[in-house]
Amino acid sequence: MSEQIKTLKLAFPKTIPVMTGYIFLGIAFGILLNEKGYGIGWALLMSLFIYAGSMQYVAISLLVTAFNPIAALMMTLMVNARHLFYGLSMLEKFKSTGKFKPYLIFGLTDETFSVLCTLDGEKSVSRTWYMFWVTLLDQCYWVTGSGIGSLIGTMISFNTKGLDFVLTALFVVIFVGQWQDTKEHRPAIIGLAVTLLCRILFGSSSFLIPAMIGILICLSAMKKPLQKGVKA
Repeated sequence: MSEQIKTLKLAFPKTIPVMTGYIFLGIAFGILLNEKGYGIGWALLMSLFIYAGSMQYVAISLLVTAFNPIAALMMTLMVNARHLFYGLSMLEKFKSTGKFKPYLIFGLTDETFSVLCTLDGEKSVSRTWYMFWVTLLDQCYWVTGSGIGSLIGTMISFNTKGLDFVLTALFVVIFVGQWQDTKEHRPAIIGLAVTLLCRILFGSSSFLIPAMIGILICLSAMKKPLQKGVKA
């Protein structure tokens, strides 16, 4: 069995929670986009070349309003600013990925980042191929869901209210899975505590960036104790 196939077989089960969420989120996106008059071609192209999850939902409203490049730029930065912190934390893992590096950077979504955080436990396979398969599989789920949703939107109409809760449920499933798979729970507790504190201090519309900064500072300050905990 080739190394690539072996790594794919290891990566696929790790992405099943993401598949469940991305298929339904993609379907909701495809339906909403179709309702605005943009068919399956638009859905597939946006999912292939934008692939930004929540920003794709925002882009639907941008497509049907007067084009304002400055507002679109600022909105994109605000919605996706959290990826700056994901990218910083993945610098070491991406450093030796060679030709795969541009795609790994492009495909680093919230859920992919969560799965790749479990990479340290996979010692028997190529780290680069493992990250590539996880990233590619996750995008395939999203593209597939978008296409299915667009097709469904051309055939039936129904109330899509509440479908966006799938994303919240997906985060919970990934969090619980990581909690069960690791003995070191301090990073998760820090993340929850800092996020809750920032939610109280800054409100529901402005807490995300301060929370990410706070988590980054706390984890950086506790890097050595946490590494000792993982090795133990």
